[in-house]
Amino acid sequence: MKNVKITSEGTNHSAIDLGKFDQLMDYSYMHPKLHQEIKGKQFVGEILKSTGAEISFQILPPHTEIPFIHQHKQHEEIYVFLKGSGQFQVDESVFNISEGSVIRISPDGKRTYRNNSENPLIYMCIQCQAGSLESFFIDDGFRSDGEIVWNK
Repeated sequence: MKNVKITSEGTNHSAIDLGKFDQLMDYSYMHPKLHQEIKGKQFVGEILKSTGAEISFQILPPHTEIPFIHQHKQHEEIYVFLKGSGQFQVDESVFNISEGSVIRISPDGKRTYRNNSENPLIYMCIQCQAGSLESFFIDDGFRSDGEIVWNK
């Protein structure tokens, strides 16, 4: 299976390249509880040395579903659908998803999803601790001194 390429690291950053999203099937994840390989899934939070969020990318082949419902203890999840279409279930609500759909689910939300289409469903999932965001929008950012240095 393919390994994530680290493109840059420094004191205050980590950068990776997963390649083309259509080729996510080249990655796999060994589920620690199920002891089962999940093809087409890659977690990147640890690789990026993230301290506040976990991020995963996955490709779900046509006519494939997640065969269980799950919840989280502390993490809310945000799903961003990058390509394809399918259906999502949160508790008893079932709704259609497609490229551009974004869903936030609280830890208590019971969730599952499926690709009921003829094309791959590609998405990213961001996990973060529920209730940890202290400000929205640009309130947390500020300008700082420094020189912009582009490679020429």
